[in-house]
Amino acid sequence: MIREDRFLISNKPYAIDLSTLSGSGQKHGDSGRYSFSGSADALWFRRKAGITRACMGSLKLWRHYLTEPLDASDPVAVLNADLDGRYGGDCHARWDGERYWGAQEPFRMALDMTVLEPMLASFPAVPDGYDGWWRF
Repeated sequence: MIREDRFLISNKPYAIDLSTLSGSGQKHGDSGRYSFSGSADALWFRRKAGITRACMGSLKLWRHYLTEPLDASDPVAVLNADLDGRYGGDCHARWDGERYWGAQEPFRMALDMTVLEPMLASFPAVPDGYDGWWRF
């Protein structure tokens, strides 16, 4: 991933909670190659039909054929690796200023809105507690 100082929605950036990054790697036989598979909680903005949406979910972080193993205890080192992000984030909640999409349990909805509502109001600032902006 690439960390950028400037927010460009067209780059599809993510703000990542570094404390949630987890994963593991494995060696591929005697080839000297490694793979990594992990995930992290993330927030992101997307725009559809001219409407900006605040999204919350998780990122799948993976890479095949690394030349050396990744240390999951160093989240920035993992993110700086050449990870594959072709599938984007797995969204579990979204807010566009009028409509909420996500969990149907009132408690979960309330928790999601405590993050999404201020996030959309301060667009495009990096939300508190997250590191951004990262793109694949």
